[in-house]
Amino acid sequence: MKEITAKEVEQLLHGEHRLGIIDVREVEEVKAGMIPGAVNIPLSLLEFRMNELPKDKEYIVVCSSGGRSARAVQFLESYGYNVTNMTGGMLAWEGPVD
Repeated sequence: MKEITAKEVEQLLHGEHRLGIIDVREVEEVKAGMIPGAVNIPLSLLEFRMNELPKDKEYIVVCSSGGRSARAVQFLESYGYNVTNMTGGMLAWEGPVD
């Protein structure tokens, strides 16, 4: 499984790299804020909504601490998606939030 730190994601956001960020936290958790530009697809709904994600795009998956996003990455990888887990999740995020 590919992994990236929250600091590395923040640096990529400041560059010209177009990031697809999937936040797999539940709706209530996301109300506290999420990474700008991220799409919220709760882990419990990922199987049903993964068709919304083009397979030719690269994604970074985020949750609260990194556990659920790791499960989401394993799941999406098994369907051929190019995904990377953000280690530490939103607890490690120091950048801006929407």
